[in-house]
Formats: sequence, C-alpha cells, structure tokens
Amino acid sequence: MRLPQLEGVVERRLLINYRVDADVAARLLPPPFRPELVDGWAVAGICLIRLGQLRPRHVPRALGVGSENAAHRIAVEWDTADGTATGVYVPRRDTASALNRLTGGRIFPGDQHRARFTVEEASDRLRVAFASADGATSVEVEVEVDTASALGPSLLFSDVESASRFFRNDSTAYSATCDCDRFDGLELRTDAWRVEPVRVTEARSSYFDDPHRFPPGSATLDCGLLMRNVPVTWVALDTLGSTSRPIVSTHRTWTSCCSSAPWR
Repeated sequence: MRLPQLEGVVERRLLINYRVDADVAARLLPPPFRPELVDGWAVAGICLIRLGQLRPRHVPRALGVGSENAAHRIAVEWDTADGTATGVYVPRRDTASALNRLTGGRIFPGDQHRARFTVEEASDRLRVAFASADGATSVEVEVEVDTASALGPSLLFSDVESASRFFRNDSTAYSATCDCDRFDGLELRTDAWRVEPVRVTEARSSYFDDPHRFPPGSATLDCGLLMRNVPVTWVALDTLGSTSRPIVSTHRTWTSCCSSAPWR
C-alpha cells in the first residue's frame, strides 16, 4: 500500500525543458492524456532531482534518506468530472536508490529503474549525468548557474515568472507502470516554491536524441530551470486508468513493459 504522504527536501531539482511538435508528443502519450500546449508547442523535459531527508510524514528528519533520481516527463492535460486537469506524464523514472527501486509502484510512484549517477557541482556550474543499468537510458547535462541571469532565448516562456508558474501549476505527476492500464499519481506541495534560470551548455539524452521517437527538428532544447533546498511534501493520488491498450512498437523501447511504447 502506498503511503499517504512523504516529506523531504529537494536539495537540487534541475529541469531541462524541450519544446516539442504537438503531433509527435501526442503519439507518445497513452489515453487519457494529451499534450498541454504553449503557443502550439508541447512541453517535455528531464527532471534531475536529488532528494534529502525523505521520509513518511511525522518520522524524524534524522531517519530520512537521500537519493539521486531522474524522470522524463511530458506536460499533459486530461478530462475529469470537474473539468480539464493538467500535470505531467512520466514514461520513465531512473534512480540510484535501491530503496526507491524496491518500493517503486508501492510507496514511490511508477516503476523505478537502476542507474548510476555522476554529479559535479560548483557555485557557478552543475553537471549531472546518468546511465541506466538496462542500457536503455543515458543523459548528460551541464549548466551554468548565475542568479542574476535571465531565462534566455526561450520560445515557450517570456520570462522566469511565467515558466515558474507553468511548472508549479503542473505539480501533479502520473507515472507509467508495467501495468499498461495503471498510472501512479503523486502531487508535489510546498510553500517555498522558487526556481532560478540556468544556461544549458550541454544536453544529451538518449530519449530526446532518438530519431525514431522524435524526428529531426521535432524536439528542441528550450530552457533550463533550477530549484535548490526547498522543503516539500508528496501526496499520493488515486491511480489513474487507461481506456485502451498500447500498440506494440517495432523500434527499441525503454523496457520490456508497454509503458514506453508509442500509443498512436
């Protein structure tokens, strides 16, 4: 049974954001999800997050655990009885934590894949890289950190405030599982939300660089955002179901599960 709430600190959360052709993004999404658009573009990216003091609510901080994690995500919307909801769909989660892997789909959302992370962090520079043990996923990102800098030449967002507002509004995440008809939900809550822009100097991703998944020109690096030392609470949500089964892909997928297969 998934715990109702987890608490911890986001020691570092690096969002590397891509603007994606809406039709291409739609083919990667299972029902009931569809792309959430910004000026006609879908928004996707990689979340590289280091957690600290992670623990069930009311458990002392000293008993919390830390971990390096990554999530590939696509901003989505879907219909509910109360209207249109927004959030992110997470087709793949990778982690350096054995605990996260063992409890994936029970305490932690979605299936968690083992990965080795390399992190180099300085006051003005951050590099995060990882490679999954199954050989399906690899990422290497380097950014320059300057608290006085602006967002940069983003076509998705006019400034840091609009980007921050977009991602804060999409604080609900539904993760793929090996059960094609089940998506695990989690909502991030904090009263201390704050992000800062970073300049992305290098970004390589086996996901976004895959021409079978993203034909040339359909996924373009847009901007980077960084969150540091923010206390947060995660609240488990009711599982969301799919209304149809996936189409089996002929090109390489992330896992043997159907969670990474194209849907349209």
